[in-house]
Amino acid sequence: MGTHRRLGGYRLLDEIGRGTTSVVHLGMDPTGREVAVKELLPQFEADPDGRRRLAREMAVQSRVRSPYVARLLDGEVNASRPYVVMEYVVGQPLGGLVEQYGPYTGDRLSRLARRLVLGLAAVHDAGVLHRDVAPKNVIVLGDRPTLIDFGIAHEAGVEQVTRPGIVAGTPAYLAPELIEGEQATPASDVFSWAATIAYAATGRSPFGTGSLHGVCFRILRGDADLAGIGEPLASLLPLGLRREPSRRPTARWFAGALADGDPGGRPGGGSEGEATSSGGVMAA
Repeated sequence: MGTHRRLGGYRLLDEIGRGTTSVVHLGMDPTGREVAVKELLPQFEADPDGRRRLAREMAVQSRVRSPYVARLLDGEVNASRPYVVMEYVVGQPLGGLVEQYGPYTGDRLSRLARRLVLGLAAVHDAGVLHRDVAPKNVIVLGDRPTLIDFGIAHEAGVEQVTRPGIVAGTPAYLAPELIEGEQATPASDVFSWAATIAYAATGRSPFGTGSLHGVCFRILRGDADLAGIGEPLASLLPLGLRREPSRRPTARWFAGALADGDPGGRPGGGSEGEATSSGGVMAA
């Protein structure tokens, strides 16, 4: 367990994630509710870029409202120890679940696909791009996925803040235009969603594993392995993985196309089990 120190009124209980510039703690707010507290590592506290990235993360995620996206609760980027507070989502990463229990199938797969793309549609409706939709950033409890980690998200239409030559995101799930250095768009997130659902359906990345060069080459060629995926996703996922971003349907379109596979869902919205959870995992 951690040292149980406090940050901005939150009691820090344990470290649950660590990245290059930040660390995520399981915390507790003054009412006893569990939360996820993300703070910059000490060596980055004086770095204006680190604070700006944290401020951008807060700004974009504060606009998103969906039962399938982790909620922003609080934060203070001007504090001596800058931090962001998110809901603590109970569950396991999609990647770990598939590795442990095997691929999703049938209606369960369709529900996962639709609910995740509903969350992505809400992100896009808020004018935000996630830019790292991947199995590691989807927390699942039962049939309910929650999209987490807006650390590299930004507003649609705003110039990217990444350094030249650096591609942000999880390589095996990146859209081809991002590999080529083009601007991210909602269609880029849709490609990553389709690749993530292909992984959930098969237990393997649709563009294989191995060297980064090899994976990126297969993405650029459009060489996706979708063998073994049943309908309706067998017909839908290739649309999301189209090489040209302008030819990919929107997240909202996919949610409508998958509505029949989510009997508990409401048209254009989420499912009947939409009550907000009490907690949120967040990646560093």
